[in-house]
Amino acid sequence: MELLLVEDNKRISEFVSRGLEESGFTVTLAENGVDARSLITQRQWDLILLDIMLPDIDGIELLQYTRFKKINTPILVLSALGEPGDKVKALNLGADDYLAKPFHFNELVARIGALLRRTKNLDLIENILHCDDLVLYVDKHIVKRSNQEIKLTIQEFMLLKLLMENKNKVLSRTQILDTVWGVNHNSNTNVVDVYISYLRNKIEIEGCEKLIETVKGRGYLIRTKE
Repeated sequence: MELLLVEDNKRISEFVSRGLEESGFTVTLAENGVDARSLITQRQWDLILLDIMLPDIDGIELLQYTRFKKINTPILVLSALGEPGDKVKALNLGADDYLAKPFHFNELVARIGALLRRTKNLDLIENILHCDDLVLYVDKHIVKRSNQEIKLTIQEFMLLKLLMENKNKVLSRTQILDTVWGVNHNSNTNVVDVYISYLRNKIEIEGCEKLIETVKGRGYLIRTKE
């Protein structure tokens, strides 16, 4: 799980990062609002831990910016501002949870787990597929990578959906052909290779990892680190 920690207090950030990494999470630290804003839009995060009192752009502005950009990543606010009004303001602006400092580390991990479970269940309900920073909304017929929408044809969408439903599993050309184009399609055609090329050109954004791999003599797969 990829977590973004936005915290300018070095003592707190080191304590939280070390503890979360020992708990199995991957943590990226942003020590100010400008860096955090850039990281929020560049990558797909599983969860954002957000301090309110930051240099330059404060946490409330970042929270509003994130939701304005239609980024629905769960946000857990960690703040020394513990008054009920502070919590209500953050929650009303789009935070998913609020934990006042100082806090017990076990409670932090428990709240992160609850938010991640809630997100996973919502994805199942809304029929959403993930592969690292690539997201496919099955029912809405929308594909995004690093929060940028990618326009696909029907066949491209069906091909990508098949690959994402079988992450890290090699699919033969025959399997792909039968599922996406139908069993009666000419098995000697190179249409699968052509559409794999189309997909790569669209989803392999500069600066992002390549996801679709060719396995010589066997077929194709979409690989994820998840």
